Amino acid sequence: MDCQRLDVAKDCIGVLSKQFPGSTRVARLEARLFEAKGEWAEAERAYALILENNPFDQIVHKRKIAIAKAQGGMSIVIDYLNKYLELFMADHDAWRELAETYSSLQMYKQAAFCYEELILAQPTIPLYHIAYAEVLYTMGGLENLQTAKKYYASTIQLTGGKNTRALFGVCLCTSAINQLTKGRNKEEEDSELQSLAAEVLLKNYKQQAPSKAPLISSMLKNMKLS
Repeated sequence: MDCQRLDVAKDCIGVLSKQFPGSTRVARLEARLFEAKGEWAEAERAYALILENNPFDQIVHKRKIAIAKAQGGMSIVIDYLNKYLELFMADHDAWRELAETYSSLQMYKQAAFCYEELILAQPTIPLYHIAYAEVLYTMGGLENLQTAKKYYASTIQLTGGKNTRALFGVCLCTSAINQLTKGRNKEEEDSELQSLAAEVLLKNYKQQAPSKAPLISSMLKNMKLS
């Protein structure tokens, strides 16, 4: 199937079906062949039959999600992912996929909830911290921006100060917060954080992309961070 030799795949599955009648693994292969042919309805029916015998077949649930994605039905993808997570709550990849799907549909509040679940389950993974921060920053509003800044800061801490996106995030959040509060939000700790972020960001560009350093310097000055 990977080589698009569907005729050969069909013959192989036929042999397997005769040798292992009633095999779930062979039934999955038959459904995958329907998928490869683009026969989505047939594939759905084949997977439904497998789930009747084993409602907790994790592979089949994932294939149903993949079919929905292939057809572009994002609302169905969300429905399937939510049902899947009711059965397999500890699947972090599924939580992340659901978060990204919500984000693609601009359903940021729901995406934020998914990232909160991921951070609770795996608090030391910086990817989840920065993704959560970016969703909150996109949502906007003072409270969301302040929380986003904290999670950008935690990303910096978890990566030893080497995450450029997080450094940018701290600067952007600081600028947005200052605009909303008219500069009244001047806590000493926050002030030190934003200064350090701007300093490290500029230093990194001078070392790794010196031609772009003047642009970063100008940007930080416009944001009143340097």
